[in-house]
Amino acid sequence: MLLTRFATLLSGLGFCALAQATPTQYPLTVENCGSTLTFQHAPVRAVTIGQAGTEMLYAMGLSDKLVGTSLWFNDVLATYKAENDKIERLADNEPSFEAVIGKRPELVAVELEWMVGPQGAVGTREQFHELSIATYLMPSDCEAKDNLVGADGTRLEAFRIDSIYKSISQLAQIFDAQGRGEQLNAELKASLAKSMATVQNKDLKHTSALFWFSSASLDIDPYVAGHKGIPDFMLNTLGVRNVVESNEEWPTVGWETIAKANPTFLVIARMDRRRFPADDHEKKLQFLRSDPVTRNMDAVKNNRIIILDAMAMQASVRMFDGLETLATAINGYDLPQ
Repeated sequence: MLLTRFATLLSGLGFCALAQATPTQYPLTVENCGSTLTFQHAPVRAVTIGQAGTEMLYAMGLSDKLVGTSLWFNDVLATYKAENDKIERLADNEPSFEAVIGKRPELVAVELEWMVGPQGAVGTREQFHELSIATYLMPSDCEAKDNLVGADGTRLEAFRIDSIYKSISQLAQIFDAQGRGEQLNAELKASLAKSMATVQNKDLKHTSALFWFSSASLDIDPYVAGHKGIPDFMLNTLGVRNVVESNEEWPTVGWETIAKANPTFLVIARMDRRRFPADDHEKKLQFLRSDPVTRNMDAVKNNRIIILDAMAMQASVRMFDGLETLATAINGYDLPQ
């Protein structure tokens, strides 16, 4: 896996080569999702609300700066289990405002604006800033996106992969770890190129797909990936069409509509979270193979079902491993023309 390779690389280099990067000059000012953040020094106590930010910091060797994590979809990668076990998990889903500030963080890194934003489930940015706690929102969830429309927000423009690289670069700069950020971004870009090369000789012009994240109940419409989000970027990168046209991040779409679109393959999320029944990917599979509408879809009848970690469907470092898994699976299919 990509993160494992990067951790091995850091260990092998002993951080010597990475230390040659220009150190951060403090005070540092960062423009972030409509807020101006100023750091007098590298934060020594940070809390993450969202697994994406947590694993970005782990991948850059910054676990010693974390004093609390929250909002997990998948178990942490084995590479980081030992260090993750030392850090308090404030909540599996959203933590309380009191739990976060109780850790006395200098920085709170936030994956999703609906957690910390105008209508934040945890709190608003202003509430944190009044306590002199900086909040860093992932650009992937706030730039060119309206998070007040739809359950998970609506994309005003298509997701851009540069927003992930930007998060890594900015967090690396905030923590005075630019060399590690540069190396991680280089690894991610190489992984992206490898995935694209895997399917470059595959004729995919008639190929389509659907990403199923979860469902509040298995007998109602599922949450599927919208037209301009992260999974849509993954499909477009490989030359595959998303059958969902809504610009909402994760709209609900009826199975009759999906069956009529008849996607070539289905991608379903595997997660360790158990908030909804369909968080369990085995239940997803059982439903697809037994429901009278879904069991007759070509993708189900021909077992063209790809299982990805939920975090691989988010703007995270795991997305690159997910893209590699997706490309490998598609390349192995004998697809209809």
